[in-house]
Amino acid sequence: MGVLQLSKYKDHAERLHLIFKKMESLIQHHQPVAVAIEAPFFGKNVQSMLKLGRAQGVAMAAAMMSGLHATEYAPRKVKQSITGRGNATKEQVLKMLTHTLNITEDVRFMDATDAVAVALCHHYQHRTAALKADSAAPAKTAKPKKTTNSWASFLAANPDRIK
Repeated sequence: MGVLQLSKYKDHAERLHLIFKKMESLIQHHQPVAVAIEAPFFGKNVQSMLKLGRAQGVAMAAAMMSGLHATEYAPRKVKQSITGRGNATKEQVLKMLTHTLNITEDVRFMDATDAVAVALCHHYQHRTAALKADSAAPAKTAKPKKTTNSWASFLAANPDRIK
């Protein structure tokens, strides 16, 4: 759970290059099957939002270069998924993450916990989708139910059940 410190680099293009290289390195080292990114939120500072959007685009491009699909989650969706409340504070998200994932180390950067929250949100969403797909699939060993409109038709369709 680390943070890429870019404040010492003044050139924005150089920062984007470092983000891309770090993403490539993380993907190569950890071999993930998916990438989850927090979607940009609309703030008051348009320049900050533009820079954040570029950084997210570079991270998504690095994922795509490795053949991975990047899924975006709105900040509200992430908070809802982790704490049960879409308007939870960063501190509440951190507290829930430390409890859920048994994080014992001192967390210095909230950006790192934001990233962990997005990853856990993606896990929850993927698990929920898989459970829904499993429950929607018909059971392979179950016999199809016979429908009847009367006792006579039921008995005619099921002679083995008459004693």
